[in-house]
Amino acid sequence: MSPWFKKFVTIIFAGNMKTLLFVVFLFFSAIASAQQVKSVKVTDLENTIKESKTPLIVNFWATFCVPCLEEIPYFQEITGQYKAKNVSLVFVSLDMKEAYPVKVNEMAKRLKLIYPVVWLNETNADYFCPKIDTSWTGGMPSSLFVNNATGYHKFFEEPLSKEQLQKEIESMIKPN
Repeated sequence: MSPWFKKFVTIIFAGNMKTLLFVVFLFFSAIASAQQVKSVKVTDLENTIKESKTPLIVNFWATFCVPCLEEIPYFQEITGQYKAKNVSLVFVSLDMKEAYPVKVNEMAKRLKLIYPVVWLNETNADYFCPKIDTSWTGGMPSSLFVNNATGYHKFFEEPLSKEQLQKEIESMIKPN
C-alpha cells in the first residue's frame, strides 16, 4: 500500500481496517452488479442466436413498454430455475436512440437484471424484425426460444404468463 493511500485510509477510517475492507467490498459489489448495456447490431444478435450452444431465450422489451416490464421479473426467476439445464436468457432493448444508454441502463439497474442486456442499435424494423423471425411485425414484448441442439425455434409476439414461459422452456429443453 502506498504511503499516501495509507495516510488517507488512516485519516478517513481512523485506522479501522475492517471498515475499509467492508467499504472496498461494497464498492466492488456495486460495480459488479451494475452491468452496462452494450449496443449491438442485428447481425451480432443473429450470430449469438445461431452460435448458441445452450437453450436460449431472447426477450425483446423497451423501457416504455408496461407489459414488457411486468414480465421481466418472472423471466429472470423462471429461467433461473433452469440453470442446471444451461438455459440462457438475453434481454434486448428496442428503445429509441434517445434512451440509450442512460435510460436503458437505469431501467436495467432498477429491474435488477442479472442476465445480459443489450440495446439493439437499429432503426428500421422492416430490416431487423424478419432477421429474428419472419412472422415478427415489431410488437413488444416478444420472445424467441431457440435450442440449436434440437432445432427448436419458436417466436411469440405477445406477453407471456409465468405458466406459458415455464411450458415453453420445458418444450425447448425436451430432447428430440
